[in-house]
Amino acid sequence: MKKKEQFKHIIMFTDSLILIAAVTLLFTYLWDGYYNREMVFKPFVLKGTLLLTVLYAFIFVLFSIAFGSFKVGYSYPSGLIGSQVISLILTNAVAYLQISLIARGFLPIVPLLVLTAVDSVIGVVWSIASTFIYRKIFPARKMIVVYGKRDDGDLVVKMSQRMDKYLICSSISCEEDLETIESKILEYEAVIICDVPLEKRAKLLKFTFENSVRTYISPKISDIIVRGADEFHMFDTPLLLQRNQGMSFEQLFIKRFFDIVLSIIGIIISSPFMLIIAFLIKIYDGGPVFYCQNRFTNGRKVFKLIKFRSMVVDAEKDGVARLASEEDSRITPVGKFLRSCRLDELPQLFNILSGSMSFVGPRPERPEIAQQYEKVMPEFAYRLNVKAGLTGFAQVFGKYNTTPYDKLKLDLMYIERHSFALDFRIMLMTFKTMFVPDATEGIKEGETAMPKDSSDPDDDEK
Repeated sequence: MKKKEQFKHIIMFTDSLILIAAVTLLFTYLWDGYYNREMVFKPFVLKGTLLLTVLYAFIFVLFSIAFGSFKVGYSYPSGLIGSQVISLILTNAVAYLQISLIARGFLPIVPLLVLTAVDSVIGVVWSIASTFIYRKIFPARKMIVVYGKRDDGDLVVKMSQRMDKYLICSSISCEEDLETIESKILEYEAVIICDVPLEKRAKLLKFTFENSVRTYISPKISDIIVRGADEFHMFDTPLLLQRNQGMSFEQLFIKRFFDIVLSIIGIIISSPFMLIIAFLIKIYDGGPVFYCQNRFTNGRKVFKLIKFRSMVVDAEKDGVARLASEEDSRITPVGKFLRSCRLDELPQLFNILSGSMSFVGPRPERPEIAQQYEKVMPEFAYRLNVKAGLTGFAQVFGKYNTTPYDKLKLDLMYIERHSFALDFRIMLMTFKTMFVPDATEGIKEGETAMPKDSSDPDDDEK
């Protein structure tokens, strides 16, 4: 396995190159054989066609990277197929606009639609074949879990669901002596380190590094904060600099500028859909179309978050704050569809325009639920260092039923690694999650908003 790993990137790059070449050559054939020769007043010569071809490939690669279309082995074939289709549709849409600009007028779109359909078939075949080949060359790793005092069963269950990649064969408590743990680790190809005290974890990490054992670590909050630090080389002693000052004035200004522009565009484009959704909600039970709720944003400021109502009127008439559960009887049929596609969040474009929210950031939480979380997770307040967002890491990589602590980690990862490129990628990934139903799973029936673990997740230094 280790020898194969050395060539993984080359194999994956070659595999991706085959797909890029296939869709690009098909576009070039359509462009040069139809649009360029029959539709353009002054046809492009060889250099112009070559430039357009390179540009097409570049745009396709950008969309594919953003949507994870090349992540063979990491995504299920269905996820790869969805990513490929979305990437191809957007790439060909951009290509159509480019061709129309060249021709100085809108050209027949049917040939490009046919190309998109053919490309999609190629994407489906490529996804299935690449996944099959990947699993043959790189079979699932046999793994061992080193666990601490707390229950990390959720992580083990999640990884066990990907038996094509991970075979968790054994586990051992961190209470065992170090030599015993190290000898057990060497029997397997990889190890998962969960909730191990820092001193012993440091020794295990050095051991796995020395022996080239692949290691998965469940990070603590302090680990995530350190990841956001910069290297500091003023002296000959290596240092990490953690500024802890949030976004700069320039970053805040640019982020707000794009929030205003994009929210206005979003409102204009989505207005017809919002009118249809409002009509459907109203005719179902005659109740209010919108649902307003107090939420926290940066600095613990409270604002009124606007959503399309997806539940029955007075869904929390008992006064108990709770998250939506699987098969929740309070969710209306119309609301179930809206939630599955995240369309119930569309009115929050007005929250973004008003400045209460941003497009990307931690999801705003209700004050009463936030206070419950902070009693068991004091670090939950760290999310309030930035403005609340319509979407974020927790929405792209998590689900409705992702544990509060894991959502907190995802939000802090975004805060510590913030960049405009990351914002753009998250927004594109959010578009993809609208077509992935399992990303909107609720919590189990009967659960409230309260986290299961009532202890401080990072108080584990002994």
